[in-house]
Amino acid sequence: MPSTLSYAARFHRWRLRRISERKFVVLLSVLIGIIVGLLATALKNVVWKLQDLVNLVVEESEGNSIYFILPIVGILLTVLVIRFLVRSPVRPGIPNVLHSISQRKGELSKHNLYSSMLTSALTVSFGGSVGLEGPTVVSGAAYSSVLSRLFNLDYRNTILLLACSSAAAMAAIFKAPIAAIVFAVEVIMIDLTTFSLVPLLLASASAVMTSYFFMGHDVLYPFDVKVTFVVKDLPYYIALGILCGVVSAYFTKINIFITNRFDQIGSIQTRLIYGGLLLGLLVFLFPSLYGEGYSAINACLSGNYSYLFNNSIFFTLKDHYIVMVMLLIAISLMKVVATSLALGSGGVGGIFAPTLFTGVNVGAVFAVIVDRFGSQHLDKNNFALIGMAGLIAGVLHAPLTGIFLIADISGGYLLFVPLMITATFSFITVKAFAPKSVYHSQLAKRRELMTHDKDKNILQMMDVAKLVETDFVTLHPNATLRDLTEAISIAHRNLFPVVDENGFLKGMVKMDDIRHLIFKQELYDTIKVKELMYLPEHFISTSDLMERVVEKFEATGRYNIAVIDEGKYVGFISRAKVFSSYRKKMSHFSYE
Repeated sequence: MPSTLSYAARFHRWRLRRISERKFVVLLSVLIGIIVGLLATALKNVVWKLQDLVNLVVEESEGNSIYFILPIVGILLTVLVIRFLVRSPVRPGIPNVLHSISQRKGELSKHNLYSSMLTSALTVSFGGSVGLEGPTVVSGAAYSSVLSRLFNLDYRNTILLLACSSAAAMAAIFKAPIAAIVFAVEVIMIDLTTFSLVPLLLASASAVMTSYFFMGHDVLYPFDVKVTFVVKDLPYYIALGILCGVVSAYFTKINIFITNRFDQIGSIQTRLIYGGLLLGLLVFLFPSLYGEGYSAINACLSGNYSYLFNNSIFFTLKDHYIVMVMLLIAISLMKVVATSLALGSGGVGGIFAPTLFTGVNVGAVFAVIVDRFGSQHLDKNNFALIGMAGLIAGVLHAPLTGIFLIADISGGYLLFVPLMITATFSFITVKAFAPKSVYHSQLAKRRELMTHDKDKNILQMMDVAKLVETDFVTLHPNATLRDLTEAISIAHRNLFPVVDENGFLKGMVKMDDIRHLIFKQELYDTIKVKELMYLPEHFISTSDLMERVVEKFEATGRYNIAVIDEGKYVGFISRAKVFSSYRKKMSHFSYE
């Protein structure tokens, strides 16, 4: 019987004869949109079913101590699944996709086809304070990766399909197809070209249609705009934007700090105990931090703040204004702590939903305080909605995503101007304190982040070690002029590295410097190479970034630079070879 691979090979040959690469990518984008739509629908329904079972336990328990235990149970189950079923680390969703684009040519581990969805469902269902967006994105990207390898797509089309799956995931989850495309451009860093736009549109549209088919047309956050934009509210929208930027910087830095602290703990059991207990304590004190928080978001958008007190030790104080304000501030600041603890202790999920949760509460508390102590009445629901856009713009460094997503998922296009103002000022503010987003910071620190700067992307993809040329004739420092002339007769280079018996570079001899001695045979056995060599002023290492190499070529004007690792001679790197490799890599990014 023919194998699956043989069928794929036959189809690939048929496809190359009948369908152009571009048309095939367009067809695949529709398929990916449908697949990701089904994944998002399945994940949501699994989580709802599991939450129904968990809620039965909550209803039968006395008091709110159950909120201390459930998140720990969910993370424990997640850790066990990863250890005994997946048997491989399940990395954060969107950063995992970005890493695959920059370092693995778009290839993702096959376990991502199911691992992120399964583990995130357990984490969220039991109250882990994370979202499902990141796991859906990475699961869809894993299917795109498999299809790209199956059909032998090149690098640029593989990356395009990963962007299509990311857009499809956001479109299916939030039923916001335009915002999903903007997300792919701003966060996944895909270039929006004439060719890439069509697959992105089709993937996003097919994903949202799939979501409509199984989950209906209702928007995620039903919102009725009762008060439209008023010019006199402009200073308050600007102030909210600045506040959102500051909170976004806090969100980013706290997330990175806690993540780094957990990375320093080697034992899985220790991470689970510390993280689980701290998370359980937070959820016990503030039950609104339990789970994704979408029900709390909808309550806040309708002006109902009872979610702050329900099942809480503060329930008896629900009529106190100061307590309400303090709780709004507390959960706005503690959501990122709960999310980071859930992820650090072994849970799996994303930060998108926690960002929305934080944003709605920041907007609400801002409006509540101004409305109480200011000279002007503000619509609290509008400011709560716009706060979500401010946090997306700040935490994700994606102002356009914040604007279009909140307008799409709430039907709040009547507030488009204040959405723009708040998102813009949030983005400007956060850039002053946190230059890179949560998704991009670790990759940027390791110089692995792909951006919209094609020049930097290409240089990042170039490996210095693979460009080293070793066809230079080497000489020993004690070699004579006779040895040098013999080397010249067989060499096709005009540089001669001088290397000792241990491989250490002692200097170089340039053809132009000894040309006047070549025909003086009486000096052949009296002059040593070490008398003719010079120490290179500039050199590089195989571990250097390509940007540094290019800078050295530009600064020195040289055509060849020595490559030395810990003092030992490796070879030379030439300007011509760097330029040739650059042009070859450039073709990977071009759709023309």
